[in-house]
Amino acid sequence: MTDDWQNETLHPSWRQGFKVTRVLYREKTDVQDLVIFENPTFGRVMMLDGVTQLTERDEFVYHEMMAHVPLFGHGAARRVLIIGGGDGGTLREVLRHASVEEATMVEIDRAVVDRGLEYMPMVSAGAFDDPRTRLIIADGIRHVAETDQRYDVILVDSTDPAGPAEGLFTASFYAGCKRCLTPGGILVVQAGVPFVQPGELGRVQANMRESFAHASAYVLGVPTYVGGVMTLGWASDDDTRRVPPAEVLTRRVEAAGLTCRYYTPALHAAAFALPAYITTPGPTLAP
Repeated sequence: MTDDWQNETLHPSWRQGFKVTRVLYREKTDVQDLVIFENPTFGRVMMLDGVTQLTERDEFVYHEMMAHVPLFGHGAARRVLIIGGGDGGTLREVLRHASVEEATMVEIDRAVVDRGLEYMPMVSAGAFDDPRTRLIIADGIRHVAETDQRYDVILVDSTDPAGPAEGLFTASFYAGCKRCLTPGGILVVQAGVPFVQPGELGRVQANMRESFAHASAYVLGVPTYVGGVMTLGWASDDDTRRVPPAEVLTRRVEAAGLTCRYYTPALHAAAFALPAYITTPGPTLAP
């Protein structure tokens, strides 16, 4: 932190900064460096190892798209596994689906959960108190390799592929996820911002294809994730679940009675239409 600014330096030749009006918490945990502070525009902000994870103002974009696209795409998910996501935002959106009977969250860093509840409770909005929630503080890689549980949807709400999250982008991890999925199950993972991380999505999809018949991606725009639209990787053995017809999506959303700030059935379908620079990245898009 420099003076009253917190800089993010995820990319070697591009950085963004947040004006800090108050530092609420800072800790070097056993896993990573955690800081939560207040910003005049984005409200409360959480960073891990100097990288923006979420802000109070725009977190709904990522969390709605991480949860609702696969859950409405599946249409009958009862058991959901979330790897990471200790702030509870993805869990919050998953639990808005009445069809979900159990949501298991495996988070490696207890401090992210505890400090999120203390300083950013509006993000989880009571999700950890829901009786359908099962919180496990453990390594997600080990969980998918060893658990005897099976899930209809797995959501990997992780940091970028470095440090504690590096193993969450490997073919062996995706094989573990495949082992835990029910037939027709869906895996969705955080896959970076392709304009400034052009190799990340390709790596994710190549590793997914070692275990799944279909690997794709969809896009979303989070204002504080620098570099343009970000991607979420998608894998399943049932490609028909990727984009159900618009009328099917609309009926599912209406039946669920959900009102979202970003997600809509039309946006669900449109999100899978990828820009050409993502599908065929050019040589000028180096990090």
